[in-house]
Amino acid sequence: MAEPGVDEGQRERWNRRHAEAPDTGAPAEVLLRNAHLLPARGAALDLACGRGANALWLAGHTALTVEAWDFSPVAIARLEQTAAVRGLRVRAAVRDVVAQPPAPESCDVLVVTHFLERTLMPALCAAVRPGGLVLYQTFTREAVSMRGPATPEWRLAPNELLGWFAGFVVRAYREEGSLGDTARGLRDVACLVAQKMD
Repeated sequence: MAEPGVDEGQRERWNRRHAEAPDTGAPAEVLLRNAHLLPARGAALDLACGRGANALWLAGHTALTVEAWDFSPVAIARLEQTAAVRGLRVRAAVRDVVAQPPAPESCDVLVVTHFLERTLMPALCAAVRPGGLVLYQTFTREAVSMRGPATPEWRLAPNELLGWFAGFVVRAYREEGSLGDTARGLRDVACLVAQKMD
């Protein structure tokens, strides 16, 4: 029986994509460039994690307790296999994050990359504990390449990400659009690191 709210056709497309991918992929720029801002301890969640590149990086480079959720069982199986081979501890789960978002104040670090579900944003804000961080990176409508989804609704409008986390303190933000020399810089995405204050 299908899970409520899950588009089985979409899940099958992602299952195929994850099955055909050569590896786990690379951790997101927002994580790599801002790793020095991560807390020494706490709970991290890689939401809509795909094959888990961010979760694996967190488990290998920090003392955080790492969870990773995705609605693709193929992605989660690949993540678990990679974590086992590397000797890393990641609690991975098949989970429809829209139907079952994280509980309020359940994580100290929330990582979301290449995933945009606007109805989920209030729950994501609530999921971060006071003092905790959200690291968010996804595609923008103002792009200089063909990377990312073709559907504009799955892309951020200019500065939209800042609005969703308006109650947080912005610690780092980058969204270059098509300004200047488009052969350089971090293009096609917006990257946010924001801290929830007490």
